[in-house]
Amino acid sequence: MFQKKEIVVFDFDGTLSAKDTNREFVKYCFKHSLRPWLFLPWMLVAGIARFFNRDGVWWRENIRAFYTPELLKRFLPVFIKQHKRERFGWAKERVEIEKSAGRKVILVSASPDYVLPKLVSDIKFDAVLCSITYKDKPWKYRFLCWGQNKVLALDEWAKENNIIPDVVRAYSDSKSDMPLMEIAKEQVWIDAKTGLRKQA
Repeated sequence: MFQKKEIVVFDFDGTLSAKDTNREFVKYCFKHSLRPWLFLPWMLVAGIARFFNRDGVWWRENIRAFYTPELLKRFLPVFIKQHKRERFGWAKERVEIEKSAGRKVILVSASPDYVLPKLVSDIKFDAVLCSITYKDKPWKYRFLCWGQNKVLALDEWAKENNIIPDVVRAYSDSKSDMPLMEIAKEQVWIDAKTGLRKQA
Protein backbone atom coordinates (compact mmCIF):
# COMPACT_ATOMS: atom_id res chain seq x y z
CA MET A 1 0.00 0.00 0.00
CA PHE A 2 1.49 3.32 -1.11
CA GLN A 3 1.23 6.22 1.33
CA LYS A 4 1.60 9.90 0.57
CA LYS A 5 4.47 11.45 2.53
CA GLU A 6 5.79 14.97 2.79
CA ILE A 7 9.36 15.08 1.49
CA VAL A 8 12.10 17.68 1.82
CA VAL A 9 15.02 17.36 -0.58
CA PHE A 10 18.53 18.75 -0.19
CA ASP A 11 21.35 19.01 -2.70
CA PHE A 12 24.84 18.81 -1.15
CA ASP A 13 27.69 20.58 -2.96
CA GLY A 14 27.16 24.33 -2.83
CA THR A 15 23.95 23.86 -0.85
CA LEU A 16 24.97 22.20 2.41
CA SER A 17 28.70 22.44 1.75
CA ALA A 18 30.75 25.39 0.52
CA LYS A 19 32.96 23.46 -1.90
CA ASP A 20 32.39 20.81 -4.56
CA THR A 21 33.29 17.34 -3.29
CA ASN A 22 34.50 15.96 -6.62
CA ARG A 23 36.65 18.96 -7.43
CA GLU A 24 38.14 19.16 -3.96
CA PHE A 25 39.06 15.48 -3.88
CA VAL A 26 40.85 15.77 -7.23
CA LYS A 27 42.82 18.71 -5.83
CA TYR A 28 43.59 16.72 -2.68
CA CYS A 29 44.98 13.85 -4.76
CA PHE A 30 47.21 16.22 -6.74
CA LYS A 31 48.68 17.46 -3.47
CA HIS A 32 49.36 14.00 -2.08
CA SER A 33 50.14 11.73 -5.03
CA LEU A 34 52.17 11.61 -8.23
CA ARG A 35 49.53 9.50 -9.99
CA PRO A 36 47.12 12.29 -11.05
CA TRP A 37 50.02 14.27 -12.52
CA LEU A 38 50.72 11.37 -14.87
CA PHE A 39 47.12 11.58 -16.10
CA LEU A 40 47.16 15.37 -16.48
CA PRO A 41 47.29 15.48 -20.34
CA TRP A 42 44.25 13.21 -20.57
CA MET A 43 42.45 15.23 -17.91
CA LEU A 44 43.01 18.37 -19.98
CA VAL A 45 41.40 16.66 -22.98
CA ALA A 46 38.43 15.75 -20.80
CA GLY A 47 38.26 19.35 -19.57
CA ILE A 48 38.03 20.60 -23.15
CA ALA A 49 35.27 18.07 -23.89
CA ARG A 50 33.26 19.59 -21.06
CA PHE A 51 32.80 22.81 -23.02
CA PHE A 52 31.14 20.92 -25.88
CA ASN A 53 28.86 18.71 -23.76
CA ARG A 54 28.35 20.02 -20.24
CA ASP A 55 25.77 17.33 -19.50
CA GLY A 56 28.05 14.52 -20.64
CA VAL A 57 29.38 11.61 -18.64
CA TRP A 58 32.58 10.88 -20.62
CA TRP A 59 34.50 13.96 -19.51
CA ARG A 60 33.38 13.54 -15.90
CA GLU A 61 34.77 10.01 -15.84
CA ASN A 62 38.02 10.77 -17.60
CA ILE A 63 38.91 13.74 -15.42
CA ARG A 64 39.01 11.14 -12.62
CA ALA A 65 40.54 8.28 -14.60
CA PHE A 66 43.48 8.09 -12.17
CA TYR A 67 41.21 6.82 -9.36
CA THR A 68 41.81 3.29 -8.11
CA PRO A 69 40.25 1.44 -5.16
CA GLU A 70 43.63 1.59 -3.41
CA LEU A 71 43.90 5.35 -3.90
CA LEU A 72 40.43 5.91 -2.44
CA LYS A 73 41.17 3.68 0.53
CA ARG A 74 44.37 5.60 1.18
CA PHE A 75 43.13 9.18 0.83
CA LEU A 76 39.40 9.30 1.56
CA PRO A 77 39.44 9.03 5.39
CA VAL A 78 41.55 12.16 5.87
CA PHE A 79 39.83 14.00 3.01
CA ILE A 80 36.38 13.33 4.48
CA LYS A 81 37.50 14.59 7.87
CA GLN A 82 38.82 17.79 6.31
CA HIS A 83 35.91 18.33 3.92
CA LYS A 84 33.34 18.16 6.72
CA ARG A 85 34.70 21.55 7.80
CA GLU A 86 33.31 23.06 4.58
CA ARG A 87 29.73 22.31 5.62
CA PHE A 88 27.55 25.31 6.30
CA GLY A 89 26.69 25.69 9.98
CA TRP A 90 22.93 25.68 9.49
CA ALA A 91 22.83 22.38 7.57
CA LYS A 92 22.50 19.82 10.35
CA GLU A 93 20.04 21.93 12.34
CA ARG A 94 17.84 22.51 9.29
CA VAL A 95 17.63 18.78 8.60
CA GLU A 96 16.64 18.16 12.23
CA ILE A 97 13.92 20.83 12.03
CA GLU A 98 12.45 19.30 8.87
CA LYS A 99 12.50 15.81 10.42
CA SER A 100 10.92 17.01 13.66
CA ALA A 101 7.99 18.27 11.57
CA GLY A 102 7.39 14.66 10.51
CA ARG A 103 8.76 14.95 6.99
CA LYS A 104 11.09 12.54 5.21
CA VAL A 105 14.39 14.31 4.50
CA ILE A 106 16.33 13.13 1.46
CA LEU A 107 19.80 14.10 0.25
CA VAL A 108 20.09 13.89 -3.55
CA SER A 109 23.54 14.67 -4.91
CA ALA A 110 25.83 14.07 -7.87
CA SER A 111 28.64 13.28 -5.44
CA PRO A 112 29.71 9.62 -5.64
CA ASP A 113 28.81 6.71 -3.40
CA TYR A 114 32.36 6.13 -2.16
CA VAL A 115 32.43 9.49 -0.37
CA LEU A 116 29.03 11.11 0.21
CA PRO A 117 27.40 8.68 2.69
CA LYS A 118 30.47 8.86 4.93
CA LEU A 119 30.67 12.63 4.52
CA VAL A 120 27.16 13.08 5.93
CA SER A 121 27.04 10.12 8.31
CA ASP A 122 26.48 12.47 11.26
CA ILE A 123 23.32 13.93 9.72
CA LYS A 124 20.24 11.74 10.02
CA PHE A 125 18.89 11.79 6.48
CA ASP A 126 16.15 9.29 5.72
CA ALA A 127 18.01 8.48 2.50
CA VAL A 128 21.21 9.52 0.77
CA LEU A 129 20.86 9.24 -3.01
CA CYS A 130 24.01 9.82 -5.00
CA SER A 131 26.00 8.81 -8.08
CA ILE A 132 26.87 5.12 -8.21
CA THR A 133 30.28 3.98 -9.39
CA TYR A 134 31.95 0.66 -10.15
CA LYS A 135 33.91 -0.75 -7.22
CA ASP A 136 36.85 -1.86 -9.35
CA LYS A 137 36.76 1.29 -11.50
CA PRO A 138 35.66 4.08 -9.13
CA TRP A 139 36.15 6.72 -11.80
CA LYS A 140 33.41 5.14 -13.93
CA TYR A 141 29.69 5.78 -13.34
CA ARG A 142 26.97 3.16 -13.21
CA PHE A 143 24.51 5.98 -12.54
CA LEU A 144 25.18 9.72 -12.58
CA CYS A 145 22.80 11.40 -10.13
CA TRP A 146 22.69 14.77 -11.88
CA GLY A 147 20.01 16.87 -13.54
CA GLN A 148 16.89 14.88 -14.45
CA ASN A 149 18.49 11.76 -12.96
CA LYS A 150 17.98 13.23 -9.48
CA VAL A 151 14.23 13.05 -10.04
CA LEU A 152 14.59 9.46 -11.28
CA ALA A 153 16.61 8.53 -8.18
CA LEU A 154 13.99 10.08 -5.90
CA ASP A 155 11.16 8.32 -7.73
CA GLU A 156 12.95 4.97 -7.47
CA TRP A 157 13.55 5.45 -3.75
CA ALA A 158 9.89 6.36 -3.22
CA LYS A 159 8.72 3.30 -5.17
CA GLU A 160 10.97 0.98 -3.16
CA ASN A 161 9.57 2.43 0.08
CA ASN A 162 5.90 2.44 -0.99
CA ILE A 163 5.76 6.22 -0.85
CA ILE A 164 3.93 8.76 -2.97
CA PRO A 165 6.29 11.73 -2.56
CA ASP A 166 4.82 15.15 -1.83
CA VAL A 167 7.91 17.33 -2.20
CA VAL A 168 7.07 20.33 -0.05
CA ARG A 169 10.50 21.93 -0.24
CA ALA A 170 13.79 21.54 -2.12
CA TYR A 171 17.16 23.18 -1.45
CA SER A 172 19.78 23.76 -4.15
CA ASP A 173 22.43 26.19 -5.33
CA SER A 174 22.49 25.23 -9.02
CA LYS A 175 20.20 25.64 -12.04
CA SER A 176 21.22 22.11 -13.03
CA ASP A 177 18.80 21.02 -10.30
CA MET A 178 15.79 22.63 -11.99
CA PRO A 179 14.14 19.24 -12.77
CA LEU A 180 14.19 18.46 -9.03
CA MET A 181 13.30 21.96 -7.91
CA GLU A 182 10.32 22.14 -10.26
CA ILE A 183 8.55 19.25 -8.51
CA ALA A 184 8.82 21.03 -5.14
CA LYS A 185 6.12 23.34 -3.81
CA GLU A 186 8.80 25.64 -2.40
CA GLN A 187 12.21 26.24 -3.99
CA VAL A 188 14.98 27.38 -1.64
CA TRP A 189 17.99 28.67 -3.58
CA ILE A 190 21.27 28.84 -1.67
CA ASP A 191 24.26 31.05 -2.45
CA ALA A 192 27.14 28.55 -2.77
CA LYS A 193 29.69 31.12 -1.58
CA THR A 194 27.93 32.29 1.55
CA GLY A 195 25.51 29.48 2.39
CA LEU A 196 22.75 32.06 2.72
CA ARG A 197 19.35 31.85 1.09
CA LYS A 198 19.18 33.86 -2.12
CA GLN A 199 16.56 36.55 -2.24
CA ALA A 200 13.91 36.16 -4.94
